[in-house]
Amino acid sequence: MKIVACINHVPDTEAKVKVGGDGKTIDKASINFILNPYDEFGIEAALQLKEKNGGETVALSLGGDTHKETLRKALAMGIDKAILLKDDSVRDSFSVAKALADELKTLSPDFILFGKQSIDYSDEQVPGLVAEFMGIPSVSCVVKMNLQDKKVICEREIEGGHEIVEATYPLVISAQKGLNEPRYPSLKGIMASKTKPIEEHKPASVSNVVEVLSMQMPASKQAGKIVGTDSSAVPEMVRLLHEEAKVI
Repeated sequence: MKIVACINHVPDTEAKVKVGGDGKTIDKASINFILNPYDEFGIEAALQLKEKNGGETVALSLGGDTHKETLRKALAMGIDKAILLKDDSVRDSFSVAKALADELKTLSPDFILFGKQSIDYSDEQVPGLVAEFMGIPSVSCVVKMNLQDKKVICEREIEGGHEIVEATYPLVISAQKGLNEPRYPSLKGIMASKTKPIEEHKPASVSNVVEVLSMQMPASKQAGKIVGTDSSAVPEMVRLLHEEAKVI
């Protein structure tokens, strides 16, 4: 069994993001980058699949040299092999998914695992696009997964509840929080990851279908207003909500 975890290198959730000088991208100076948190659930799922069924695990990422840091963390967690599709160009979800799908076709994996979304842009599009390009099923927001022969029973999170679906593999799965508890890299794993090679491949150039025209920081919030401390303030609050805030 071959299992591939597709991972991304994203700004730390605690980073103070600023718009770059081009007005279209973020200023990467002084920003700490991390392994996309949702992708950790995908890595853990890949490791558990291998532990139960045998096979090989691969971490795959698209980006520049900085992505090697994230790939090394995946190796430290226990992933067997890492591949970097080296490309520093700006890509949209369509272009990223096409490049990943082309590489994945050469690997012929049984399972392709993603986090449900990447926290930088939060589009939640890449896993489904990859499955479409490869012509295989996909299941999103998975919180439970069980293999039964060639079938995979997945419990996925939907608005207002959960849904049980059945699929065959090869299969794309996007992992939601709750699927597992990602392991911490062991000291042995960290030391071993430093010597494991990271293969570098050149992805094909694919035209973006979405262009970022401008990027702006959200407007500053207005100062709050206290209109009273007891029930006598209710009429004034209603008036302000209606006339100023215009929410009722």
